[in-house]
Amino acid sequence: MMRSLATLLPHLIALVAYAVGLSYAAQHFEFESPATLWFAGLMLVHVGLRLFFQSKQGFAGLIWSWESPESQLNWKTMGFQCIPEIPYALRTLTIGLLTLAAARPQSSSSIEDLTREGIDIVLSMDLSASMLSKDFEPNRLEASKAVATRFVDERPNDRIGVVAYEGEAFTQIPLTTDQRVVMNGIGELETGLLEGGTAIGMGLATAVNRLKDSEAESKVIILLTDGVNNSGKIEPLDAAQLAELNDIRVYTIGVGTIGKARSPVAKVGNTFQYDWVEVEIDEDVLRKIAKQTGGRYFRATNEEKLAGIYKEIDELEKTRFNVLRYNQKTEEFLPFGIAAAVAFLLEFILRQFAIRTLI
Repeated sequence: MMRSLATLLPHLIALVAYAVGLSYAAQHFEFESPATLWFAGLMLVHVGLRLFFQSKQGFAGLIWSWESPESQLNWKTMGFQCIPEIPYALRTLTIGLLTLAAARPQSSSSIEDLTREGIDIVLSMDLSASMLSKDFEPNRLEASKAVATRFVDERPNDRIGVVAYEGEAFTQIPLTTDQRVVMNGIGELETGLLEGGTAIGMGLATAVNRLKDSEAESKVIILLTDGVNNSGKIEPLDAAQLAELNDIRVYTIGVGTIGKARSPVAKVGNTFQYDWVEVEIDEDVLRKIAKQTGGRYFRATNEEKLAGIYKEIDELEKTRFNVLRYNQKTEEFLPFGIAAAVAFLLEFILRQFAIRTLI
């Protein structure tokens, strides 16, 4: 039995080495022909044949006296008796390594090409004196600026611009991806920068002019007002037609409570005087603008509803990304093939030269 163990031990080491190689390959690579790994069973066939022939022919190893008490078999003795079997164990390992190489282990690398379907957005904001009404905290304008700033902060992948209007309109911030510039521009908005009044048509037309040459997949205007168009040379519905012709979607927001609100009625020096005034928003026109351009109309009667409206618009106009993945596979069989060749060469050298001198 000890002779059989001496024959088996080198092969067991070879099998362990194969198992380590297989484990490494399975963890780091993918096999193009995994069914080929079943041929690793030939290793066991080879080991079985070696044990069979050794039992039939006797142990062809180094000669030791089994009867002599001085040289009873011990681990050192068995170690010497394993030496003649090493070339055959290398053959076992060669078989295993060849099956690994034939299974064609491959490493893969993935390259992602990320592109976005660009959305260009212009915020068109009413700065008329009525935006200082106190039905929002601290007033409609400051509440609108705060919500718009959060909206911009949550859209890092889009180009955003800002248009402001009273009795006329101007571009506060051209389209840009620099969120900080846009948010700072919104923060600087205040009533009294322009001639008094509410020129909704001018505010919309100026925003359209900023977007008409855009090559973005989606072009959007968010038009916010708390009143009725009473100034400017362009009617709101005419500006809506321009938006429609340029494939621009317009979301309109009417800001103001239902009923009366404490609103500016006069200005003494730099101070506004307030009184209770009926809130008038031309919702009919705002609805028509939104419908004509494929957008939606919203009514914000308090800060929470205004924030919810911007959140809903954010969901409706989510930036879409296209991800193209390129998988590149690299053949990794060569190291296993080289290892098999080295094992075969060592077997040949040991069988022809080293082992012969010891037996």
